[in-house]
Amino acid sequence: MLSQVNVEDILFIDIETVPQHPNFDELDEVFQGLWEKKSTFFRNEEQTPADVYERAGIYAEFGKIICISAGVITQRLGERVYRVKSFYDDNEKKLLAQFNDMLNKFMSHPGKRVCAHNGQEFDYPYIARRTLINGLPLPKALDIAGMKPWEVKDKLMDTLQLWKFGDYKNYTSLNLLCAVFNIPTPKDDIDGSQVAQVYYEDGEIDRVIRYCEKDTLAVANLLLRYKGEPIIPMENIQVV
Repeated sequence: MLSQVNVEDILFIDIETVPQHPNFDELDEVFQGLWEKKSTFFRNEEQTPADVYERAGIYAEFGKIICISAGVITQRLGERVYRVKSFYDDNEKKLLAQFNDMLNKFMSHPGKRVCAHNGQEFDYPYIARRTLINGLPLPKALDIAGMKPWEVKDKLMDTLQLWKFGDYKNYTSLNLLCAVFNIPTPKDDIDGSQVAQVYYEDGEIDRVIRYCEKDTLAVANLLLRYKGEPIIPMENIQVV
């Protein structure tokens, strides 16, 4: 039960992903053919595989991670503070190695958990798949093959799944839930659909990082709302 969950034992994460290349033409012939087959499931007859290549970032086989932000709730002078750190690099293997090392150290302590919004369907498997593709060992928290569902839930939390209450029909976005629970969110200059453009065309990774970090705070505040506890204001965020 959520009443028994200590929020200070949770690592809140979010990832930002982009297609492997800035545009479809830079794919080799093999992957162009594979993307053509993959994209048949969602492009219409007038669209070419190149027209929908911006969607490649949501698939671990065709995309890559450019930023992972991770935050924790701590106490300072009797007040809750949110401390967040981001892992980012053009070299995805280096980024993943650093994040996975941190994750292993965090989870080595009893009672620790990871939390993300839609983490079960996106963040957790994406990190695991890209880790293996890059030839790295899986972090223990994501090495869940053969585990029972309740064993996985002891390590990996998902604010989307918690909101479903067993209802598997609908997806509820983080933005919608923040609005429902009156959680203030900053009016950033980008959203998830613009990350690839900001990264490849504008070359402004800092904007992506700030966006990713604020999403982790939103997830933390959402869990606090689930527990009926006060949220952490934006001014109490510390970037480390």
